[in-house]
Amino acid sequence: MVAGCVITEEWALAVSADRMWKVTCSNEALHKACPGFIDAVNMEGDGGPGSVTTLTLSAAAGGGMMRGLVVARDDAARVLRYEVLEGGKLRGLLKSQVNEVKLEAAGDGACLAKLRVEYERIDDGGALAPEDKAALVGSYHGMLKAVEAYLVANPAEYA
Repeated sequence: MVAGCVITEEWALAVSADRMWKVTCSNEALHKACPGFIDAVNMEGDGGPGSVTTLTLSAAAGGGMMRGLVVARDDAARVLRYEVLEGGKLRGLLKSQVNEVKLEAAGDGACLAKLRVEYERIDDGGALAPEDKAALVGSYHGMLKAVEAYLVANPAEYA
C-alpha cells in the first residue's frame, strides 16, 4: 500500500461485541439484519481466509454489488480483514482496497466498532478527497447501524 492511504474510523454501538460479531460473520444473519441495505449475500467457502463473499446492495444503499476475499478472520479477537475484489463505492478510483473491522467490548451490552481501510489509488494520487472518504466510510457505518438497530429491536436474537 502507498503510505498515507489509510482511513480509520470508530463508532460506539449499543449492542455487545459478541452479538455484532455473530451477525457480521453470518450471511443469513447479515441479510436478515440489513433488509433495506443488502438484498443478498453469497459466500463461497466457510467464511475463513480464502472465502469470497458477494453482497448485492439494495437500491437504497446505492445498488450494485461488492465482492470481497477474506484475508484473515480471528473469532477470539473479533477481527475480520478482507480485500475488495470488485464493486464498492469508489472502485473506479482505487487500484486496491483492504478493509479491517474489529469489534471491541465497551461495557455491558455495548461495543466499539473500529474500521481501517487501506487503499491505493489507480492514479497514484495519494489520499482520497474528503467527500470520497466520507462516501466510503459512510457505507460501512450505515451497515453497522442497520445491524445495531436490528439487534436492539430483537434483543433475544444472536444472544
